[in-house]
Amino acid sequence: MNQMNTTHPMFEEEEVLVEELVDLDAYDLVVYNDDFNTFDHVANILVKVCKHTVEQAEQCTLIIHYKGKCAVKKGGYEELKPLCEAILDAGIQAAIV
Repeated sequence: MNQMNTTHPMFEEEEVLVEELVDLDAYDLVVYNDDFNTFDHVANILVKVCKHTVEQAEQCTLIIHYKGKCAVKKGGYEELKPLCEAILDAGIQAAIV
C-alpha cells in the first residue's frame, strides 16, 4: 500500500480587532404636545429648524396633537442637540431620546 504524502497549506493566525460600531442615528428628537402652541407655529418651526417640507411638518403636528408626541428627526446626539435647543427656544417642548 502506497502512502500518499499530503501537504496541508500553512495557515497563519491573524488577530482581528473588531470594533463595535455605535449607531450614529440612535437618537430621536421628540416634540411633545401642549395646550399653548398653535399648529401653525409648530409646523413653521419644524420647517425652519428641521428642514421639513410643509407636508411633513403638518403630518408631525397632527401626530403630536393626537398621540401626544412625535419623533420629528432621527440622528446623532450632537446633530440633534442644536435642533432641540432651537425648538425649545421657540417655546415648544422637545427632548432627545
